[in-house]
Amino acid sequence: MAVVEVRDLVKRFDGVAAVDGIDLASADGEFLVLLGSSGCGKTTLLRMIGGLEPPTEGDILIGGRVVTDLPPRARQIAMVFQSYALYPHMSVANNIAFPLKAARLPKAEQTKRVAWAAGILGIDGLLDRKPRQLSGGQRQRVALARALVREPTVFLLDEPLSNLDAQRRASARDELQGFQRRVGTTTIYVTHDQVEAMGMGDRIAVMEQGRIRQVGTPHEIYDEPADTFVATFLGSPPMNLIPESDSAASELLGFRPEHFIPWTPEMGDDWVRFPYHVHRTEYLGAERLLYGQIGEAKAVARFPANADIAVDIGSTTEFAVRRGDLKRFDAEMGLRLDRPPNGNGRRS
Repeated sequence: MAVVEVRDLVKRFDGVAAVDGIDLASADGEFLVLLGSSGCGKTTLLRMIGGLEPPTEGDILIGGRVVTDLPPRARQIAMVFQSYALYPHMSVANNIAFPLKAARLPKAEQTKRVAWAAGILGIDGLLDRKPRQLSGGQRQRVALARALVREPTVFLLDEPLSNLDAQRRASARDELQGFQRRVGTTTIYVTHDQVEAMGMGDRIAVMEQGRIRQVGTPHEIYDEPADTFVATFLGSPPMNLIPESDSAASELLGFRPEHFIPWTPEMGDDWVRFPYHVHRTEYLGAERLLYGQIGEAKAVARFPANADIAVDIGSTTEFAVRRGDLKRFDAEMGLRLDRPPNGNGRRS
């Protein structure tokens, strides 16, 4: 295991910064997720850590050793890509053993490591098959086994589940997280899928336009967003943002849809009331969503599907949010104004 650290890392393509001055450090044995939309720089950052892309500026350290100018083979890392990059003419066993053959390990050691990795990933019964005979999930496990046999100090995973269908992706998340917990290897995982990030990561680094907007646990990122970008990027539906009418400055009030409920006189002073005009409702099986407006701002309320909530479509009624669930943001810059003093994560 090893700590991965990047210091003031920059990557420019034709003068445009794809990664723009990032400082980030993993913990030893951590599952760290780089989350962001397409083009935010997360894969470029991963490729620089792996030695596949030279940085324009900055340093990369693995296990306390500066590896910025070292080739991938000298970094003690293993990468798994979206395509899995299996050799179609080779058996599963030979695909797994390929990096060991390249390193000229003795045949007996190759066989031992292949059997060990295949056993951990539950593919020991597939060793004689070719990749075309495997399902998408099985190919993913072969790619992981090929990475594992190298006994790396760091795993770098670039959207390895994106080629799977939704049902298979859910079970693959469990398998991959369980695998990482068993081997205890520091893992940096790139995804655009917030469900993957929230469900798998010990911590999440949310990226936008080559920068990290916030780093924290899934709970911290969701409940205490550092700015309006994080507040609206995480969550489906995202956080509601409403102009603060009582403030002298230009501020926004933010609250999650599940915290927005019909007001009753019993609630008392601990709740803030809003006139809510309901446009439509949406039934999603386990939950129900209400879509409407507070003044000119759109707002969504979320309830369990069996909740006893009677609201007429087209009507205006009072909804409320507990004061402790309200977040305040600067309307111009988007930054949190009421972040806890020991705020989670850091900005770069």
